[in-house]
Amino acid sequence: MTSAYSIVLLLHSWSRWLVLIFGLIALFRALSGWLGRKPYTGADNGMGAAFIGSMHLQLLLGLILYFALSPFGVKGMEAAGGMGAVMKDPAARFWGVEHITTMILAVVFAQIGRSLSKKPADDVTKHRRAAIYFGIALLLVLLMIPWGIWNPARPLFRF
Repeated sequence: MTSAYSIVLLLHSWSRWLVLIFGLIALFRALSGWLGRKPYTGADNGMGAAFIGSMHLQLLLGLILYFALSPFGVKGMEAAGGMGAVMKDPAARFWGVEHITTMILAVVFAQIGRSLSKKPADDVTKHRRAAIYFGIALLLVLLMIPWGIWNPARPLFRF
């Protein structure tokens, strides 16, 4: 592994915990605000911003890995013999297609939720929109993190 690859992979691996922590807090705040009919506060807005910011950081690091540094991204697909060969290999398909596609969708859902939750005048509607879209985004993230349950196993903490 190159040192740039190792550094970016380390950052990508550790920043997932920021995504999960901020995402869970943002989702909890949105659900409790929606179901408890609470006001939409600056803290709710700030936690949504932290979730989106961590998602964007994670996406940026992932795109750097995918397009420039990782042997499992574009380089890996070319080395494997193209898209046809990648689709036949579950691990190559996960890294080359499923992981990146689903994570981009997760970022899109989170961003839509953040944008839509700022528009309504009604606080409950703000919370509801944030809860729905943040929940979808977080579910997609949880499905595609390589835990080893249904994806290729990776360490939970890299050093």
